[in-house]
Amino acid sequence: MKLRTVSQLFNTLDPSPFRERDLAKEAEDYIVDYAEDVPKGVPIDIVLHLPAEKCSPSASSEIASAIKDYFGLRSHETTREMQELFRTGRLSLLVGLIVLSVCLMLGWFLSQKFQEGPFPDIFREGFLILGWVAIWRPSEIFLYAWHPLLRRRKLFQRLMQARVTVERGESG
Repeated sequence: MKLRTVSQLFNTLDPSPFRERDLAKEAEDYIVDYAEDVPKGVPIDIVLHLPAEKCSPSASSEIASAIKDYFGLRSHETTREMQELFRTGRLSLLVGLIVLSVCLMLGWFLSQKFQEGPFPDIFREGFLILGWVAIWRPSEIFLYAWHPLLRRRKLFQRLMQARVTVERGESG
């Protein structure tokens, strides 16, 4: 990544000290997009090109640490997001199974009460559909929603372990 100044790499609105700053959204997107294309078994190298007068040798190591720390934090945030998703899934599953059970019982009860005409089938099928809709969200969470988060967390962990090199060159 070729930069004119170090400030292009970090979010300038973030009041945190240099090493604790967030990466600029554009810089993060660029690094993440690049890293997604690197095969899983291949180590990731992040190379930053900066003019020599804009970056001292001591700042180079701080930049590398800041980038690694940032992706470590993003990995941790994604882990917390997954934990919250599973917590929501468990609660949704409990509520959904209760609603499904109540719906099945109501459908059965009303179909027994009204044995003549189309109403027993309408009640039974209507409550069955309502019950299955109630477990839609937990099914979605446990079958599909967590996979992208896991993939993202693994990518952030790879970026946290990436080799970051700051190459100081001529301005221009």
